[in-house]
Parts: sequence; C-alpha cells; structure tokens
Amino acid sequence: MKKYALVLLGWALMAGGCQQTDQPCTESVVSVKAPQEETTALKQYIDTNHIPAKADDRGFYYTVESPGSGNKPTACSNVTVNYSGKLTNGKTFDSASGISFTLNQLVVGWQEGIPLVAPGGSITLYLPPSLAYGSQEQGEIPANSILVFKIDLVKVN
Repeated sequence: MKKYALVLLGWALMAGGCQQTDQPCTESVVSVKAPQEETTALKQYIDTNHIPAKADDRGFYYTVESPGSGNKPTACSNVTVNYSGKLTNGKTFDSASGISFTLNQLVVGWQEGIPLVAPGGSITLYLPPSLAYGSQEQGEIPANSILVFKIDLVKVN
C-alpha cells in the first residue's frame, strides 16, 4: 500500500506544483462544486447503502465519527493523518499511517473535508470524481470514480 501512498503524495505535489513556494499560503475559499450528475450518483450510493452521511453544499458527503479537540486545520495547515481509500465496491486502493501533507496541496475533497474535524478526530469522506481525481485514472483508481476515504486526523502541525 505504500506504493499508493506515494501515488497520492505524487499527485498532491503535482497539484501543489502550480503554487509558488516563495509566497506565503493564504486562506482561500474553495469554490469548486461537483456537477449535478456526480452529486446524483453519489447520493444514490449513499441512499442505497443506508449511509447516515451529511451532504456538503459542494457536492461531497461525510460522516464525523469523532470530532477531535483543539484547533481545526485550515487550508494552509500541515496535517498528519492515518487514512484508507476505497472504491465503492469496497476495494482498498490506498492506505497510510502517520503521513503528513500541506492541506492546500491535496484533492479538493480533502481540503474541504479534513477541516471539519480537529486533532484526534475521525471522518469518512464520500467524494464525487470532480472533488477527487476526476477523469484521470490514478493507478488502481478508474477515471470518474466515487471515492471513500476514512481519515484520522492525528495532528495539525
């Protein structure tokens, strides 16, 4: 699974590569919203599987298993997490423990979902394709996949 953590890290670095590193991170509101057809497909998955998830206005769903305590991360925070990523068929495509990222370098769904919990918190994110990897195949992740991430926020650095 470490191979896939490297894929995720590589993608995070590519996504963040467009940002200039000599400028400080500034808080920004992510304005990406999933298209209606994606949110409809995701809602159908949530309903069919009787998942008690909350809907976010941007088109993803989430369940907070534990809120954690302390200060929640911001877009500029470096976070340390344990996570696993699954396809909707239940197949795990990636997992890692104690891995750190700068939040603004990750997929939009993580940028918006992880700040819903504080350190010690646990959240499951149900992401439509446009808030995850979109139309690009990523290793074992088919293009246009709905992804399920179980994330434990270990700490905010």
